[in-house]
Amino acid sequence: MPAIQLYDQLLQYPLFQGMSRTDLMQVVSRTKFNFIKFARGKRIVKEGDKCDSLYFLISGILQAETQPDDHSYTFVEQLSAPYIIQPESLFGLNQRYTGNYCAWTDVSLFSIDKKEVINLSDMLIVFRLNLINLYAAHTQRIQHQPWRRQPQVLEQRIIRFFSERCKYPAGPKEIRILRGQLAAELNDSSLDISRALCRMRDAGLIQLNRGRITIPAFEKLLM
Repeated sequence: MPAIQLYDQLLQYPLFQGMSRTDLMQVVSRTKFNFIKFARGKRIVKEGDKCDSLYFLISGILQAETQPDDHSYTFVEQLSAPYIIQPESLFGLNQRYTGNYCAWTDVSLFSIDKKEVINLSDMLIVFRLNLINLYAAHTQRIQHQPWRRQPQVLEQRIIRFFSERCKYPAGPKEIRILRGQLAAELNDSSLDISRALCRMRDAGLIQLNRGRITIPAFEKLLM
């Protein structure tokens, strides 16, 4: 990829924002970038894989599948470029991916291994601050979740359940879950859950199939 095009590409990602052209020249000249292409349907990383590189989505759409520890349901969503796959997994106690990522369309990515990330952090204060801000924002979102007021309306509680598990609050989502399992997660009856889901379906917000809830546009749920 030509240097000028790579400069513009890097500035799309939060880790490189705010950098001067001189900073970007240092990044490009001193960092090893691995450019990769995956055909539609190919797996990129799977749950439990060691996270020893950052993957940056340049073009195309990824499909992310995430499950709870007991694998009782699956949350599926599509993620568009620019996107970084689980940067929070590069450091910390659990340095492994917590979801499966595959190519929903043909995709192009570049990766930077962990050693290069550490070198960039040592070399450029802007990169180091961006990395800290990225992790701090992720931590603050998680810390704030238990303190938000619990919705009283069941439909809003269902939406909250979905929103706390999605990686990006827009676009299509699919939740592969039995209604009894959703009822258990929300501490409500299966009948009440079914009625609430049917009201959401009738409002055009979701589609219902056996063991599957499809959300065509997640942003409409949040309006």
